[in-house]
Amino acid sequence: MTKTKSMKLWDKGISIDKKIEQFTVGNDREIDLHIAKYDVQASLAHAKMLQKISIISTEELQQLEKGLQELWEQIDNNTFVIEAQFEDVHSKIEFELTKKFGEVGKKIHTARSRNDQVLVALHLYYKENLLLVKQQTNTFFETLLELAETHKKRLLPGYTHLQVAMPSSFGLWFSAYAEALIDDVYLLNAAIKTVDQNPLGSAAGYGSSFPIDREFTTQELNFASLKYNVVAAQMSRGKNERTISASLGGLCNTLSRFAMDICLYMSQNFDFISFPDELTTGSSIMPHKKNPDVFELIRGKCNKIQALQTEMILITNNLPSGYHRDFQLLKENMIAAFEEVKSILEIFDFAIKQIIVKEVSSNDKKYKFLFTVDNMNTLVENGMTFRDAYQKIGAEVEAGTYEPDSSKKHSHVGSIHKLCLDKIRAKFPA
Repeated sequence: MTKTKSMKLWDKGISIDKKIEQFTVGNDREIDLHIAKYDVQASLAHAKMLQKISIISTEELQQLEKGLQELWEQIDNNTFVIEAQFEDVHSKIEFELTKKFGEVGKKIHTARSRNDQVLVALHLYYKENLLLVKQQTNTFFETLLELAETHKKRLLPGYTHLQVAMPSSFGLWFSAYAEALIDDVYLLNAAIKTVDQNPLGSAAGYGSSFPIDREFTTQELNFASLKYNVVAAQMSRGKNERTISASLGGLCNTLSRFAMDICLYMSQNFDFISFPDELTTGSSIMPHKKNPDVFELIRGKCNKIQALQTEMILITNNLPSGYHRDFQLLKENMIAAFEEVKSILEIFDFAIKQIIVKEVSSNDKKYKFLFTVDNMNTLVENGMTFRDAYQKIGAEVEAGTYEPDSSKKHSHVGSIHKLCLDKIRAKFPA
């Protein structure tokens, strides 16, 4: 049996089997680089609180502040490394403080546990990245409204059951997805509110006997509120991830459907839109191909993220209260999902701005029945009952004698589709 000695916050001088360590630590060191700066941020707030309640002196606080600032700069400069002998970012940070300041560094963990240490770092990471996703969604939302305004008078055949249905417009299409994003932001806001609660001070899940000031750290870390019940604070691990994955999944559902529309409308059978050559890819065997790979990958990546909620539920679904090592498995794919969503929003906004909207001819034979409803409504306006007008147009279609009223071919956008872009813009949640 091979045993190894590494730096752990729970180290009591007992070696652990190397296989056990490798299995339990996994790739936590790599994942923890994403939350390193938040652990430093929370450690600084915790140190200030310890000084406030006289656990450490003002001089000791100044030393810890200096050391944590240096670590923050390393993280910011991408020079911060978690070596193999450390179990995670938390043990690395405490080691560096102890190495530099001796006994003072050993005091930083007073009145907290690795449980609430990682929990508060994740709360801070989730909050900041949810706000970034919301900001990018707002940027994409504005891009779609601008495209809607630009192309509001361009005909886009509407389809139901993938059959030609009624006239629509590109303005209506772009602004439809813009307004759909508003509902997604409602869920993002709910997730932000969920994680915007300070869990620091819950320790291992049952609080601390030290006279800690949790209201102080709540203000220092700019949380909206405090998770008062320490058991509830620990129970937020898993619940946060389920809530966030649902909100990201809702956003990705909208983006995936939009990407699917784009792939469909780029095909030669529809031929409604195109993109510059430099945004498409080719075929290794067919020289004519212009493939929408970007949007196909957006569609696939978004569908993958929608599956994340199921993973989060299955990992945490029936766990009893308290901490469980299962929670470690939540971090990797949750953090990866945030990075993926931000990448998707960035590339989608970049690409959609370069869309080429084509002229669709209402005289094309396949759109002959696009205006049956408009023609039927004209009959109703002229005094015919709706049912008789429906049957009259229906009979003409069946007999092959239907001819669309050409006057309706140019009135559909102005008279039927009120885009209300200002009202849609005003709805976007704060």
